[in-house]
Amino acid sequence: MLLSYLKIAWKVLLRRKFFTFISLFGISFTLMILLVVYAFYDHTVGPHTPEKKVARLLFINRATVSYKEGDGSNNGTISYSFLERYVRPLRTPEKISISTYFASTAAYVGNQKLDVDLKYTDGQFWQVLDFDFVAGRPYTLSEVQSGAHVAVINERTCRAYFGTTSGVLGKTIETDRIRYQVIGVVKDVPGMRFNSYADMWAPISTSTQDAKDPSYFGDCMAIIQARTPADMPVIQAEFNRVVDQVPVPDPKKHAKVHVYAGNLLSSTVRWFNNNSKPDDGVAALMGKVALMTLLFMLLPALNLINVNVSRILERSSEIGVRKAFGATSGTLIRQFLVENVFLTLLGGVLGLVLASVVLHIIDSSGFIPYTTLTLNPRIFASGLLLSLLFGVLSGVYPAYKMSKLQAVQALKGGRN
Repeated sequence: MLLSYLKIAWKVLLRRKFFTFISLFGISFTLMILLVVYAFYDHTVGPHTPEKKVARLLFINRATVSYKEGDGSNNGTISYSFLERYVRPLRTPEKISISTYFASTAAYVGNQKLDVDLKYTDGQFWQVLDFDFVAGRPYTLSEVQSGAHVAVINERTCRAYFGTTSGVLGKTIETDRIRYQVIGVVKDVPGMRFNSYADMWAPISTSTQDAKDPSYFGDCMAIIQARTPADMPVIQAEFNRVVDQVPVPDPKKHAKVHVYAGNLLSSTVRWFNNNSKPDDGVAALMGKVALMTLLFMLLPALNLINVNVSRILERSSEIGVRKAFGATSGTLIRQFLVENVFLTLLGGVLGLVLASVVLHIIDSSGFIPYTTLTLNPRIFASGLLLSLLFGVLSGVYPAYKMSKLQAVQALKGGRN
């Protein structure tokens, strides 16, 4: 029966090629836009290298000190000393890493200047994150403690500085007049993974920042790794208790210190919202995204409904004959839904192809450093799911309308 429905659907599509083209264009274009947006979302906060263990990671990247009078506050990234005093001693996490944000430095290849984004990290950084090493190894805890001038670089920097990605271990790279021995080479990290992105990573003990500076604000962040995803609320509760006891810098002026540990999505939203309070805006953002997605799908769905209703009127004689020979309303509804889902799945395949082309163009443009936007299995499955949803949404009403046509009325409509 299903095969018969599909054969009928194919013949119906070929019968009115213009309507079919309009329908496929609306479906494929809509899905292309949604898939490109979802690809950016997935590659920003999804489980990708090096944040593969996102279900077990918490990020601490901003602090706010509010004033007693008015709504003013000081807001910024966190200092190394604050994280060492209040985050490093936490007992429930499995591992804790403290690192700086990347900063642009200059390296020279002959007379050619090479911009290198440098990030200072501790040894635990390489344990909580999963980098793809193409050569060598990360630096160890002992090398960080001893202040060893060693470094890990990405493939792009390796090719630009040494002209190759092989045989560079043990060689020296100089940036901002400081020499580091290369001990590892990793695959490029996309710039949208701002918690781990850099061109070069070096021990935090070799940076120029004052580790004993008591200020709450600096240029550092922390990554907390839980033993299991179930431990995440426990870690957050412990961290919240610690933060609640943090003294304000000036009791006369300041009311409270706000620092919040959140998952990758929460920390990313908080970063762009310039916010470090518990209300990070994720729920509001996801609600807006869901509403916009629904509205974006509703417009072409309504168009497809109108096209489908027109097709039903053209097929009224066929419906009348089938009803006269005993076809039930349920049979007709199933047939039309299969036909409509078949159409939307074709549009979905075209949408996937178009999305793949658009993502390739974005990757090739270099708009975002080291972007690797691809249609991975999650995005592919989302595309098929959206196609099915699209087919059901746009097919229910026309199918119901078709099933309610009386046989005599349908046959008369066909003769007119």
